[in-house]
Amino acid sequence: MPRTTRPAPTGPTAASRTAAARPAAPRPVGVHRIAVVAVPPVTGFDLTIPDLVFGSAELDGDPAYQVRICTAEPGPVATTGSLQMVVPHGLEAIAEADTVLVTGSASRADADERILAALRAAADRGARMASLCTGAFVLAQAGLLDGHCATTYWVQAGALEHRFPKVRVLPQALFVDDGPVLTSAGLTAGIDLCLHMVRTDHGAAVANAVARLAALSEVREGGRAQVLPTPVAAADGSSLAATRAWALARLTEPLTLAGLAAHAGVSVRTLNRRFRAETGTTPLHWLLTQRLEQARELLESTELAVDRVAARTGFVTADSLRRHLLQRIGMTPRAYRAHFARPAPPRPDPAASKHS
Repeated sequence: MPRTTRPAPTGPTAASRTAAARPAAPRPVGVHRIAVVAVPPVTGFDLTIPDLVFGSAELDGDPAYQVRICTAEPGPVATTGSLQMVVPHGLEAIAEADTVLVTGSASRADADERILAALRAAADRGARMASLCTGAFVLAQAGLLDGHCATTYWVQAGALEHRFPKVRVLPQALFVDDGPVLTSAGLTAGIDLCLHMVRTDHGAAVANAVARLAALSEVREGGRAQVLPTPVAAADGSSLAATRAWALARLTEPLTLAGLAAHAGVSVRTLNRRFRAETGTTPLHWLLTQRLEQARELLESTELAVDRVAARTGFVTADSLRRHLLQRIGMTPRAYRAHFARPAPPRPDPAASKHS
């Protein structure tokens, strides 16, 4: 069952899940090819996100992804702003891709039929299909969102729902992972979706490394609301960022609401209100997410016994870690480690070095 802030889907979409609940997919073999589709007029910011995220992902020092930006007519393409961007590849990139990602576009009813046909063909052969922001309208025009849960930029969510009634629109979600089709809200939510795909493909350690390179404070879940009452920290220095950093350094300790409130110098009620305003979630849910992220990294990168991983991440017992990991991603610690464990680098052979 989904563990997000949205209502659980019903009917034909009951199997749909946001990022917090979907079990990880098998790793791609070799370099994963991603076709980023520009449908003019494009949203310039969206077009840069896949290169930023996927281009930073590495496996043992090698690129994990090959990103190719394509369009129906390679060359200069119009944007929704004052810029003009040059797209180097044609639609053949879609035919060769493992993942096809449509970025934001103002073509919400009249996308190029050549692009729509290429998207349908990619979906038919089993490629992972995704969109950022209003790119969801393009997937919907191709018929690829029918019967699926999806989201888009909240300002356009009503229009998507009205124009494509076969799509179950979740206007509040940052991103939605519904099996073979993934969609995100606008702007930075596109980064969240791309990070989710990296984590699905290669695990938490790789995704968190990319997030750190992008100077992101945390990996956000898909069920979080798009619009926060307080989108930026207060100018008077009353942000809870220092308290979150303090908590991150003490995840092994039995942190409580009272302890967090005491560190922040506020009441528990005020802590809850301001924490939700700044992060879109509660303090305890945030703590659970951080502990799970750290546990996933340890399961991937170390051979520590599960009870030791639990102790190091504040879950105390292996049973507690197992229960929460099952609820969040549908995998036990043992299964997660078997799927995502990174082999240790080979040790140098002393005998070989003597003869070198």
